[in-house]
Amino acid sequence: MTLQQFVILSRNQAAEGEMTPIGPRDEIIRELAAYNTAPERDGEDTLYGPGVRIELPPDEDPVRQMLITLEEEEIAWLVLVRLAKSFEWRILDPLTGRELNP
Repeated sequence: MTLQQFVILSRNQAAEGEMTPIGPRDEIIRELAAYNTAPERDGEDTLYGPGVRIELPPDEDPVRQMLITLEEEEIAWLVLVRLAKSFEWRILDPLTGRELNP
């Protein structure tokens, strides 16, 4: 079974050739905790939530992009849409280059 993966980006526009930060690393982790999404241990780069896994780039602060993997599709799509709307994320399909519009 192939797991679906998407890239999370900031919805804000940056100067040409630059990626706008999603936010400070500690703030992202703290805010996602309210959505039952957190690392297993402090300091880890992978956060686990209901049906999803979010990977933060190691040692990057502020965070400019994240990778989200849908591990349980039955619930993961609802979680992905809710997170994307709540945090105003852009969700990009790396295979097609198309942006999802939750």
